[in-house]
Amino acid sequence: MVTYAAVLDVPRHVVEFLARLLAGHRRRIGTPKGSRALGPFRQAVLVLRWFRERSCVHCLARDAGISQATGYRYLHEGIDVLAEQAPDLHRVLAECRKRGMNHLVLDGTLIESDRVAGTHMSAAGKEVDTWYSAKHKAFGANVQFLSAPNGTPLWVSEAEPGSVPDITAARMH
Repeated sequence: MVTYAAVLDVPRHVVEFLARLLAGHRRRIGTPKGSRALGPFRQAVLVLRWFRERSCVHCLARDAGISQATGYRYLHEGIDVLAEQAPDLHRVLAECRKRGMNHLVLDGTLIESDRVAGTHMSAAGKEVDTWYSAKHKAFGANVQFLSAPNGTPLWVSEAEPGSVPDITAARMH
C-alpha cells in the first residue's frame, strides 16, 4: 500500500468554523472529550472533502482511519450541524425587505438519486413513483432555491419528492 499527501481546496478558516460548530454540538450532547475516533477538526475535513470531492464515504473513512459506519455517522452529523446554521425563509425575506431588495430569484431543481423509493396515487387514480420526476425523466428530490438578484444564495428548501412540480414545492414553502 502506498500513502500520499493531499490538499483540500477549502480555506482553513472554513474548516476551523465547521470544527467549532462540531465541538459545540459535541458539548451540547454531552460527548466526553477524547471519546471520538476523530477530533472536530478531522471530522470537519471529512465532511468538507465529501462536499468538495464527492468522494465515497468508504474512501473518506479509510483515509481517516475509521470504519465506514462511523464515517457515515460523522458525515451526517456534520451535515446536520451545518444545516442548523441555515436561516429560515421568513428570516431571509425580512432581511431582504430591510435591505430594500426589490426582487429575488426563485428556482427549483431536481437532485437526482437512485436511492429513493415509494409510491402514491395520482390525481387520475393511478399508482405512480413518488420520487420520479416525469419532467426530468429521473428519480430524485425537488429542491427550491432563493437567491439575491446578483445570484448570492439566500435560502434552500427542504427536499420534496421529485414528483412534486416546482410551483407546488415553492408554494408549500
